Amino acid sequence: MANDPRRTPLYDRHVELGARMVDFAGWEMPVYYVGINEEHRAVRARAGLFDVSHMGQIEVTGSGAEALLRKALASDIDRLEEGRAQYSFLLNDKGGIVDDLIVYRLPAGRWLLVVNAGTTQTDVVHLRALKQRGAALRDLSAETAMVALQGPVALELLADIWPKRTPAPETIPVFGCVERVVAGVPCLVARTGYTGEPGVELMCAADRGGDLWDGILARREHGVVPSGLGARDTLRLEMGYPLHGHDIDPKTTPIEAGLGRFVHLGRPFVGSAVLERQVAKGVKRRLTGLRLMDRAIPREGYAVLQDGAKVGAVTSGTLSPSIDRGIGLAYIPPEIAEPGTVLQIDIRGRERDAEVVPLPFHKKEG
Repeated sequence: MANDPRRTPLYDRHVELGARMVDFAGWEMPVYYVGINEEHRAVRARAGLFDVSHMGQIEVTGSGAEALLRKALASDIDRLEEGRAQYSFLLNDKGGIVDDLIVYRLPAGRWLLVVNAGTTQTDVVHLRALKQRGAALRDLSAETAMVALQGPVALELLADIWPKRTPAPETIPVFGCVERVVAGVPCLVARTGYTGEPGVELMCAADRGGDLWDGILARREHGVVPSGLGARDTLRLEMGYPLHGHDIDPKTTPIEAGLGRFVHLGRPFVGSAVLERQVAKGVKRRLTGLRLMDRAIPREGYAVLQDGAKVGAVTSGTLSPSIDRGIGLAYIPPEIAEPGTVLQIDIRGRERDAEVVPLPFHKKEG
C-alpha cells in the first residue's frame, strides 16, 4: 500500500529483539525494546544504540554547491573546515524553520545534509527552488543506514571495533567527522548526537547496516543496550533540544526558539532580514523551559497560564527519568520567561505550578 510506513534496513533486527514498533514520520520505528526509562538510564550511565536510519541524507556537489548552501543555510559554511560539521537551519522568507539539520563538509567538494525524516522531500524541493547554477542535489536516504551510539562509554566501546594504527575515536573533535572501517563496515563517523552524552553517529551503506548494528551490540560487556525513539525523545528533552514539528516549525524562527547562537548574521541568506529585525527589536515569544513543582506531567498542547490567563502552550513535555519531575518546553512572552518565575499549566482541568528554569533540565555532574 502506498501509505504503509517505510522500514529501515534494521527493521528485522528490531523485530528479533522484540521492539515495540510505531509509525513515526512515515517510518515503522522502535519506540522501545525493554522500556523507555530503562533505555534512557542506560544511555545516561553507559551506552545506548539507536537506529536513526529514518533521518534524511542529502548530498550537495558541484561548482555551485557552496553558493547554494551560503544562500540556503542560516549558519556560515565558510567557517567549516573539511571534516567538520555545523548545526544549522533551512529557513523560509519569513525566517521560519523549514528544517533543522547538520551540515557536513566532506572531501572532494562534497557536502552532506542530515535532515529530519518527515521533511526530507520538502527540503529537497526548498533547495531546488533556489535555482543555484552548478549545484547538484542527490537524496541518499534510501541508500544509507545510520545508527547513533551514545553514552559515557560510547567512545570506549567504539575503540574496541576501531581500525588499528589509526587515531582513537576520542581524537575526533566534537562536530568532527572521519571515514573509518568500523566492525568491518566502511562508515562516516561523526561526533554528533541528540542526547547530551558523548557519542557518535555512524553512516554506512544500507546493505551493511545490519553488520554495523550487530558489531556494536556484540560488545555487551560495555553495557550497551538497543534503545528506541522513546528514550531518544526523553533524552533530548532533558537537554532542551527542540524537535521539528513540535518545538520548531515553519512559523517559528531560531531567534524565538532561543537558537540564535547557531545563526551567523551579517550576510545574506533566506530569511536573514527577518532575523536581523528580531535581534534588533526583540521577539514577542521565547521557547522556555518549565519544570513542574509536583509530580504532574505536562504534555504537548497543554495551556500555560499566568493569573488564570493563557500565555502560551506546551510544545513538548514528559516526566524526566533523570530528575523525576515533569518538564516541558513552551513559547511564552519574554518578560515572564525569567528563571524563577512561577506559572501554571492546565493539566486535565487542574492548574499545576511550574517554574521557569534555564536549559538544560539535566546537568551533568562535574
